[in-house]
Amino acid sequence: MKGTRPLTTDEILKVSERFSGTFEVRNRSLFILGVSVGGRISELLALKIEDVWQNGAPVSDLLFQKGVVKGKDTARMIPVNEDGRQAIADLISWHRERYFYLDPLRPLFPSRKFGDALSRSQAHRILEEAFQKAGLNGKLATHSLRKTFAQRIYDASGDIFLVKELLGHKSVETTKQYLGVSYRKMQRATE
Repeated sequence: MKGTRPLTTDEILKVSERFSGTFEVRNRSLFILGVSVGGRISELLALKIEDVWQNGAPVSDLLFQKGVVKGKDTARMIPVNEDGRQAIADLISWHRERYFYLDPLRPLFPSRKFGDALSRSQAHRILEEAFQKAGLNGKLATHSLRKTFAQRIYDASGDIFLVKELLGHKSVETTKQYLGVSYRKMQRATE
């Protein structure tokens, strides 16, 4: 979403603590996986259990299938960090408790209606509520997860071409729109 901003590490921690209720684990896992792999919300919501849970463990590399990525012409493989793998493991435990068995074809992020995946509007409402509960301001939405991933990778590597590949952009010009100057870096520089 144009104009949304990335989250800082402190904000990620604040938001992750604000989920509650029956779907707490599902919602927190959506948030954590989003900032850990940088998928578009539509890509995340299209995931099935079999995409993230293989051989009794979370995947270390997540494949966004060709049919669900924007443009639908190229699949994209993303390494999953420790936080992302833990979110997957937590979500799989939640699935087992809630549904009593793992169906590999069940949506990873199911809606309240059995068999359906969360919709984009439901995901937006869930995340918007968590951002508000965390006391955050600024333009935040589902795309903030993707921008957070991009900014963190860029801050860690300084490599815009790496960020471009991880986001699945065709042009580095598109990737530039995701990156800003880190406020923390500005503070350190002025000190």
